[in-house]
Amino acid sequence: MTTTTDTVDDFFARVTRAWNAADADAYAREFTEEATYVIFMGDVLRGREQIGSTHADVLTKWQRGTKMAVKPVSVTMLGEDVASVLTVGGIGTNEPVEYDKFQTFSLVRRDGRWQCAAFQNTEMSDRSKQRHATA
Repeated sequence: MTTTTDTVDDFFARVTRAWNAADADAYAREFTEEATYVIFMGDVLRGREQIGSTHADVLTKWQRGTKMAVKPVSVTMLGEDVASVLTVGGIGTNEPVEYDKFQTFSLVRRDGRWQCAAFQNTEMSDRSKQRHATA
């Protein structure tokens, strides 16, 4: 049995802090070496290195100054050290940040710490946006 104090919520706090600080290296460290990362437009990033290098541009150019909001909707434990987490999330410059995406995080716990092995980001439909409040 894994003994740890790291929680799924701790993982999301780290991811959010890294994004909000525009720290692509810290953001990428939250993903496994072999992680897959599918963005809402349908492109895929493969591995921590590509996630980090891509987000260096994302956080300093296209999404510069944005803040992240992410909230778990459901956490399904698939094993002692594997979890599938459905979230609502969004990024933006206005407070509060509007939730406009559904995301699925496949998390694994390695050495007592949660990391993301696979990430899928999908834009919400207008109907779903009406049902989900802001952060």
